[in-house]
Amino acid sequence: MKKINLIARDNGFGLSRDLRLLASALAASGHEVGICAVRRGKLRKLGNTLHVNARGALRRLRGRNAHEFDANLMLEHVRPEYFPLARRNVLLPNPEWFLPSDQAVLGGIDQVFAKTQYTQEIFSALGCRVAFTGFTSGDRNDATVLRERAFFHLAGRSGTKNTEALLALWLQHPNWPRLTVVQDRHMAQASIVAPNIDHRITHLPDDELRRLQNSHRFHLCPSQTEGFGHYLVEALSVGALTLTLDAAPMNELVTPERGVLVPVARTGMQYLAATNFFDDAAMASRIEQVIGLSDAELERLGSAARAWFLDNDRAFRERLASAIQALG
Repeated sequence: MKKINLIARDNGFGLSRDLRLLASALAASGHEVGICAVRRGKLRKLGNTLHVNARGALRRLRGRNAHEFDANLMLEHVRPEYFPLARRNVLLPNPEWFLPSDQAVLGGIDQVFAKTQYTQEIFSALGCRVAFTGFTSGDRNDATVLRERAFFHLAGRSGTKNTEALLALWLQHPNWPRLTVVQDRHMAQASIVAPNIDHRITHLPDDELRRLQNSHRFHLCPSQTEGFGHYLVEALSVGALTLTLDAAPMNELVTPERGVLVPVARTGMQYLAATNFFDDAAMASRIEQVIGLSDAELERLGSAARAWFLDNDRAFRERLASAIQALG
């Protein structure tokens, strides 16, 4: 058993979800887990540094090792003020949010755990010791919900889902099935009104969100970039036919055996990660393709998606346990 200290900003969204998933997986492997929920601000960072130093000094006065933990596991950003708390410092990064200030203190990290092979390649090129752990998402499956031949897009608070381009494309095709878009009010540029668009600018209760995820046969996830891709993996967990862009790391999760890939028209960069954008004609072609699929083909692809989700979840827990053990 090891003592693991999880460190991240508890933002109520993706990072909070990551904290819960990691804490659960580590506890299930028999490790003792602590959580440091980081707040924003330079003064808070200074306060954290003073607090960590005081904790170390107190432990030494009591005749103990200054290290409270076997490992710090830092999510998304490097937090050097917490280095003294643990024997090993491990980073679980999202390349698209890895700042120059993070890279400046990357030398203090003993090991990088990579959620995707794309992340493994990026940080290996930076000279880091990298272990591929993969990652997982919550299981959203509810077999009691009737599946409809309709499309779902979960934009949430993200600005990297190509949501506006998707809505604009749907407005050009009034003959297409209904598209339900769930988007945070802080991110929506305007409310879209159309007979085949249900644009919900709100934060939904989890039970309603789960119902929508299960009731829609098709999930549109044309991410520009992903650190992992929870909304893709949750789509796979419910056995939906998932469409995403044919670019890393999205095409690591969704393959032609369990989904549909859309060609990339152009790319950009966001910190260490490439950003990807689709061409309207290519996206329209893929949408027309899936609309024409038979129920039997949809069931086959959905079953493959669900099977991959379950296999990936088991494999992640095994890889994480091995990576923690290998820290020594």
